[in-house]
Amino acid sequence: MAVDSKYLQLLPDEIFPARERAAWAGRSQDGSPGNAIMALMKHLAPPLVAFIVFIGGWELICYLVDAPVYLVPKPSDIVAAAIENRGALWVSVSTTTLEAVLGFLLSIVLGVSGAILLAMSKWIEKGVYPYAIILQTIPIVAVAPLIVIWFDAGMNAIVIIAFLIGFFPMLSNTLIGLNSTDQNMSNLFYLYNANAFQTMWKLRIPAALPYIVAGLKISCTLSVVGAIVGEYIAGIGGGQGGLGYAITYAAARLKTAYLFACGLSASALGILFFLLVNAFAKWMLSSWHESEMKRDN
Repeated sequence: MAVDSKYLQLLPDEIFPARERAAWAGRSQDGSPGNAIMALMKHLAPPLVAFIVFIGGWELICYLVDAPVYLVPKPSDIVAAAIENRGALWVSVSTTTLEAVLGFLLSIVLGVSGAILLAMSKWIEKGVYPYAIILQTIPIVAVAPLIVIWFDAGMNAIVIIAFLIGFFPMLSNTLIGLNSTDQNMSNLFYLYNANAFQTMWKLRIPAALPYIVAGLKISCTLSVVGAIVGEYIAGIGGGQGGLGYAITYAAARLKTAYLFACGLSASALGILFFLLVNAFAKWMLSSWHESEMKRDN
């Protein structure tokens, strides 16, 4: 039986599910490409205008006050420095990307596995979790020399540092999700004689997926920060140095425009990581969880 769109607007959110409501609303509206482009432009216009005003004002002020390039470079100077050093900049970005990805993957595997282990037993959680908090509160620069001694300077030490910075968000968010399972569903699994492994795999882990995704969004950007910090402390320079080494090199030689280019490249790398994780979250959760479901408003 068809549902008239005018009655659809009268139905409250609690009665008509968000996914079905959005589907019916889409049928009653014009879905032409022109409208989609207009909606996209309306969404992108405010940040684009703000970006143009900011960059234009920066360029104009530096030009009017005739600021030295080594002190405050203009945006055009930064672009020119990035183009001039594009080969070295690309190598630095590639090296940092590899280190950040390895540290991020390691934090996912050990963070989620550790959270599952802690959630299986309250005794283990009470005994181990406080030490995970202590590990998080220790400044990474304080333990970095030990990491360099144990794992040698270079890629190994940098990946370990990136892992340590991104590990706790994964552990903490996953553990919160595993401990937030609906008690009624847990009782139902108990009535059906499900063992601890079945309950964990079929109930608690699926229920914790939104929390795991939240941890991924935090850890993915921290892994970039960890890789750059690791390059400051344990990096090896030369032609294969990462962004941390490139930033140190540019600062020591007062190449401020190139320093800005390296910093913006690190920021772009973190944004790219976040967008990829966010796209993965939408793909995984959009069909069933309210946090990623499309709404008609």
